[in-house]
Amino acid sequence: MAERNVIGGVLEPCGTDPVTGFYRDGCCSTGPEDRGSHTICGVVTAEFLDHQRRIGNDLSTPAPQYRFPGLVPGDRWCVTAANWLRAHREGCACPVVLASTHERALDIVPLEALQQHAVDVPPDLSALDARDV
Repeated sequence: MAERNVIGGVLEPCGTDPVTGFYRDGCCSTGPEDRGSHTICGVVTAEFLDHQRRIGNDLSTPAPQYRFPGLVPGDRWCVTAANWLRAHREGCACPVVLASTHERALDIVPLEALQQHAVDVPPDLSALDARDV
C-alpha cells in the first residue's frame, strides 16, 4: 500500500536536489528507524535555517558522512515534525508542501498548523527568487 500524505492522497516526492528524506529517496517516507519523524516537506527559509541552528539543529553545514549537503533557502527538505512544530510556535516555521508531507506528521503537528504554512511548489525552483520562498 502506498504511503499517504496529510491531505489523504498518495505521498508525493519532496525533493531531489538535494536528495531529501530519512531514507534519501526524495520522499518524506518514514518507518520505525526514523525516530525523528522526518515527515514534513518544508521549503526552507533563511529564518527557519537560523532558528534550527539556534536550537542545535544545524541544517546549513554540510555533513558528507551522512550524505547531507547543507541547505540553502529555497531547498525542499524533509524536516522533523517536532522541530518544525517548535519553529511554528516560535514564529519561524518554513512553508510546507502538504502533498509531500507524510500523514505521520499529524501524530505530532496539527493539520491546521500545517495548512497555515501550505504552499504549492513548482518542480523547477530556478524561476523563483529565494527571497520569495
